[in-house]
Amino acid sequence: MTEATRHTPGTPCWVSLMVHGLDRTQTFYGELFGWEFSPGPQQLGPYVRALIDGKEVAGIGILPADRQLPIAWTPYLATDDADTTAETIRSCGGTVGVGPLDAEDAGRMAVVTDPAGAVFGIWQASAHGGTAVYGTHGTPVWNELLTVETSSVGKFYQAVFGYEVEAVVSADLDCVTLLLEGRPVASLHGVGHALPRNRGTHWMTYFEVEDPDEAAERVVGLGGHVVQPPREASSGRLAIVADPEGAVFTIVRSAAR
Repeated sequence: MTEATRHTPGTPCWVSLMVHGLDRTQTFYGELFGWEFSPGPQQLGPYVRALIDGKEVAGIGILPADRQLPIAWTPYLATDDADTTAETIRSCGGTVGVGPLDAEDAGRMAVVTDPAGAVFGIWQASAHGGTAVYGTHGTPVWNELLTVETSSVGKFYQAVFGYEVEAVVSADLDCVTLLLEGRPVASLHGVGHALPRNRGTHWMTYFEVEDPDEAAERVVGLGGHVVQPPREASSGRLAIVADPEGAVFTIVRSAAR
């Protein structure tokens, strides 16, 4: 288990899910990951923070009736100035859908979209620094953008957040790792026509689990479904699953463990 300190700007620092049924969703993730919950900022409606051993790992809220957002896990990228970053996103071809606005005393945030249509958030921390613990069952461990091709959208993220990029050298893979200060923080994966038409370009959050096979079975038992069954990959053993409202995420036992 690793406890987080200050998040360098551009680092994924939080993941949040907006749903229609908050109680049912809490039950699902509580049973799957062992999360407990405490109240969070209410500026967009009812919202809870998920806890592991009393430490915050993720957030779940009720989807506002006037917001046309997908039911999907949304990563938030750290910034020292949400307003300036939002303006940079606009000038680089992205859009700002919500905010920037204050989340009570927790921080300042915005929900934005990159030029390819993927939704993500930006977070300027105040009282709430973001995900406080990593590397154990039920914690977010990675975020990957799935898109048609990485070149154009990669330039957007470089321009906004100053990432260094490291391409995977392969004739049949279009994968780029985003680095800050030499440290990998996220990745872009171009999948061409394999990109789901009903989702388009989107961010995928990976959650650490002790046993992906058992966790995938538990997902089904809790009312979700398996999108791609457990398999071995370079990052570890993983499966792609969806919760009862259709939010898709990856469960993984990381190879480094």
